[in-house]
Amino acid sequence: MPFIKLAGILWLACTVAGVWADGLPQAQPVMLSTTPALDSLPTVDRVVVKKGERRLLLMHGSNTVRSYHIALGLSPVGQKERSGDFRTPEGSYRLEQRNPRSDYFLSIKVSYPNETDLKRARARHWDTGGSIMIHGLPNFLKHEPEYYETHDWTDGCIAVSDADMTEIWMLTPDDVPIEIRP
Repeated sequence: MPFIKLAGILWLACTVAGVWADGLPQAQPVMLSTTPALDSLPTVDRVVVKKGERRLLLMHGSNTVRSYHIALGLSPVGQKERSGDFRTPEGSYRLEQRNPRSDYFLSIKVSYPNETDLKRARARHWDTGGSIMIHGLPNFLKHEPEYYETHDWTDGCIAVSDADMTEIWMLTPDDVPIEIRP
């Protein structure tokens, strides 16, 4: 029997619910879910990144809901100070904007730079840079897939596998706080 996919739900196009007077089967739509119910997904109230451990944690209170391996900027140690330093920022931010059509498999923008970052950069007459994201792999790979699992490769973003990015996308609410630690 044919299936129709609509808004994440599979509908069985026809099931037999009875027989019409002319002997033909009477069709009745049946809903089959392909994704877990939204109310069964864990609640996430903040994101924590531990740069030194290469981990991104989705948190609810003091409980870790999910934990993911991450890749960072090419020069991961230390605070991001300016554009082009290839560092991942450290501090308190928010996840503020989603992009389903980025150059990477999904992306969620980190609110870098914050006020502290701006003051530090202004004092040194530097451009803070920006466009720090959590994202999946590049849409067009420049290396073998294994490279992305074992190396820091971003310009300062936080990268995860595409499967992990799908989960992060689904589990993090808009404007959730993110703390990026050394």
